[in-house]
Amino acid sequence: MQKIDLKKELKHLYQPSAREVVQVDVPTLRYLMFDGEGNPNTSQDYAQGVEALFAVSYTAKFMVKKGPQALDYAVMPLEGLWWAHDMSSFVTGDKSQWKWTMMILQPDFVGDDVIEAARAEVRRKKRLAAVDRLRLEPFSEGRCAQVLHIGPFSEEGPTIERLHDFIDARTGRAGKHHEIYLSDIRRADPAKWKTIIRHPMQAPGGRAASAS
Repeated sequence: MQKIDLKKELKHLYQPSAREVVQVDVPTLRYLMFDGEGNPNTSQDYAQGVEALFAVSYTAKFMVKKGPQALDYAVMPLEGLWWAHDMSSFVTGDKSQWKWTMMILQPDFVGDDVIEAARAEVRRKKRLAAVDRLRLEPFSEGRCAQVLHIGPFSEEGPTIERLHDFIDARTGRAGKHHEIYLSDIRRADPAKWKTIIRHPMQAPGGRAASAS
């Protein structure tokens, strides 16, 4: 049985260095998404959304593995887009004002019909209300800068500042703050958590990149 690891195939996007900020061109990718707002540490909506994302993603994986395609692939990590109407809430730590889209990349060979079948299966077996709020759609970021942060989320500040300085010295920022969570925070030592910090860059001439 063929085994596929998209993190290796997309190494330039999912295995950045912690030593330096790098520029990458991110193609249009297809994600299962869940939108919400509020403090992710206390929000039941957030917890239910993330549970639904993983439940559908893993169900789709096993459908593909056991189906005619007979492909075995690793489910991709959780990712998050973060923003707020008043961006100062990220400085003050007022997480109640945060808005977010949590998402998991879906391989091209996993058809929309498989995702819908997986959604129906999860709805039937687990009765997760959040399943009905999931959406599957393409996401485009284009030219971005990214760097790997090692350590707890509470210590991301200096890493984000390095990333912003890199972008601002070139074209300026566009789009939304993007994080990719490579570690299982339920098991790993917070000092060893690995998080990719990514942010879209403005196109030449100051035009915003295509991130949405």
